[in-house]
Amino acid sequence: MAAILPYQKAGVTESPFVAVFNMIGIPYAADVMNFVIITGILSMANSGLYASTRMLWSLSHEKLIHPIFEKTNKQGIPVWALLASLAGGLLALLSSFVAAGALYLNLVAVSGLAVVFVWIAIAWSHYKYSQQLKNQGRQKDLRYPKWAYPLLPLAGFIGASLSVILTIFDPQQRPALLWSVPFVGLVYAYYFVRFKWLPILKKKSTEV
Repeated sequence: MAAILPYQKAGVTESPFVAVFNMIGIPYAADVMNFVIITGILSMANSGLYASTRMLWSLSHEKLIHPIFEKTNKQGIPVWALLASLAGGLLALLSSFVAAGALYLNLVAVSGLAVVFVWIAIAWSHYKYSQQLKNQGRQKDLRYPKWAYPLLPLAGFIGASLSVILTIFDPQQRPALLWSVPFVGLVYAYYFVRFKWLPILKKKSTEV
């Protein structure tokens, strides 16, 4: 495909597979490919909706957000979490029509950067968890191969962190970083105030 389709002609409005099939002239191949792509997109949207719903339920179950998102119907479906996730997805889809050149692109960039932040946390958690088990003499508790420790988690942490830092030098990705960092800061501030600072104040008030 790379040899047939010049990179100047590859865009975001048409799948490269569809473009190549059109160039070759295979009957209905482009239509079939479009159907496959749409099916894949719907599948990804469905999995994203499930993940978002599950995340809202888990946050509510851990008392981190409003308890309404933990409520389920008779079938065990967290309806309010599902509706909130669906509303967020529809608003994001609407932004692709209303503000495709600004808001929608920033949302896409932020969501991609959020995945990198998640992998940074995963790599660092892996490193610290294994380190604590080693200090406690509990290395046998690990049930996965550890031959690459600590090089593999540190390499993942450094590589993912560098990809975040390098977005500063990319004008198209820079807004995502400018939006993501304050958001993460607000989340940590909310957690600190609610679960660290307020309990201390309540404890002091009861002692008085």
